Amino acid sequence: MKKLNVIIALILSSFIYSCQPSGPALEERGIIPIPSEVSSSNGTFELTSSSAIQLIGDQASLSPIANYFAAEVSQSTGFDIQVGETGDLVFELTGNNPSDESYQLEIGKDQVKILANSPAGIFYGVQTLLQAFPAEILSNEKKSVAWVAPTGTISDSPEYAYRGAMLDVARHFIGMEDVKHFIDQMAHLKLNYFHLHLTDDQGWRIEIKSWPRLTEVGGSTEVGGGESGYFTQADYQEIVNYAAERFITIVPEIDMPGHTNAALASYGELNPGINLPDGDLSTVNKPVHGSEIDFSSKMIIREPAELYTGTEVGFSTFDTDLELTYQFIDDVVRELSAITPGPYIHIGGDESHVTRKDDYIVFVEKVQDIVQKYGKTSIGWDEIATAKLLSGNIAQFWADEENAGLAVGQGNKILMSPAKKAYLDMQYDSTSRIGLHWAAYIELDSAYLWDPAKYASGITKSDIFGVEAPLWTETVENRTDIDYLVFPRLAALAEVAWSPANTRDWTSFQNRIRELGKSWDNQGVKFYRSPKVTW
Repeated sequence: MKKLNVIIALILSSFIYSCQPSGPALEERGIIPIPSEVSSSNGTFELTSSSAIQLIGDQASLSPIANYFAAEVSQSTGFDIQVGETGDLVFELTGNNPSDESYQLEIGKDQVKILANSPAGIFYGVQTLLQAFPAEILSNEKKSVAWVAPTGTISDSPEYAYRGAMLDVARHFIGMEDVKHFIDQMAHLKLNYFHLHLTDDQGWRIEIKSWPRLTEVGGSTEVGGGESGYFTQADYQEIVNYAAERFITIVPEIDMPGHTNAALASYGELNPGINLPDGDLSTVNKPVHGSEIDFSSKMIIREPAELYTGTEVGFSTFDTDLELTYQFIDDVVRELSAITPGPYIHIGGDESHVTRKDDYIVFVEKVQDIVQKYGKTSIGWDEIATAKLLSGNIAQFWADEENAGLAVGQGNKILMSPAKKAYLDMQYDSTSRIGLHWAAYIELDSAYLWDPAKYASGITKSDIFGVEAPLWTETVENRTDIDYLVFPRLAALAEVAWSPANTRDWTSFQNRIRELGKSWDNQGVKFYRSPKVTW
């Protein structure tokens, strides 16, 4: 009889186990970026309507993360997950080191624990946990799915402290909701810096109250013509706060001294002037852009430039000898710094082809001083390294290895954004419906298969500040265009930025990106279905 009871118990246990929800192993859930260490076990955790979050540690820091998780899963599951004294989802701060972004995720059959030394680490653990559930977890509508995650343990930490993406809102203005959509997708990929390219020849997109015509005039149009727009300072602060809730820091860019036609169209007095020798006009070939020669006074009259809606660059420049130019920049940096909690202001500096080299160097050095005056650190495109950089300032490598080498030689760090690998506006191939290809065609495998620490001669890992993927918007007009060019390549570049080279594998990534594609489908992200992946 005893033997019979044992047999019945075993049969019953097997039946109960077979009725439990099951799914793929933790390694098969398609987690991107790939974690440092993954250890699977045999079992699943199920999120249910009775699930609750327990917070251990600083409640003020952890509560927003708990609310974020609950909001992310509420539409797909229909669950109203609350914070309680106990819970099957435990978020535990084990230390107090804001610079430590590592985390540990422990998924058991009855409880999930995320442990980290910082709120950022907890947040990144949450992103991994979301990817451990079925792809429908981030759906915008309720789904009838067993919300199970495979059991196991993940230990993880990022390779680079700066993991960024850039969105150009100047050439085509990208509105608030689409910017937030971009930020949401960045957060899921554990990116932590959002570079906003706010000004260019085609548009000025940030309100500067002391110079109101910048947006009234300079923000009125975009590539191709037609009405455009700009962000008020209140709008900008909303973006800053929205990003901060997702542990993303905003890096605003004011591109100068070139790429400045929108400013010159707003304030003609910033246009370059030429002092002419008395009675000798032979040295003047043609008027400076946006100015006219007054032959009676032998001077250039500064007039507003015409608004520009094309895509060619390199024709505009501030007057680098004019004191008013630096007062203007001081005002812009002062107002922008006051509403930017992050430590960085991007000063541009690229493709200033009509600025004389000596004048360019003087300009960059003066602007660096202005940025430092307001307590910020300058980042600039790699051309700024031809000037003397202040200690701690960053050169963003996009084109010229020699410039990047100049920055390293001065003891400054490099932000890696090589156009041939990281530029999201490049076409995938010659059939891509939008995009450019002056740098390269960049298919998904090309975006993935490179190592920042080995990409450029003379630049080693110790020289690298981080990795950033820029999206320029000459051909981008809306969210559909953004989704097409950005995804899936941003996921590849996020893994390059987060995961050590020795943990990355193209075959593994092909399998994992397929799972992430299912999540994008459920979120309504209109991504490019690269032929490099069997979707």
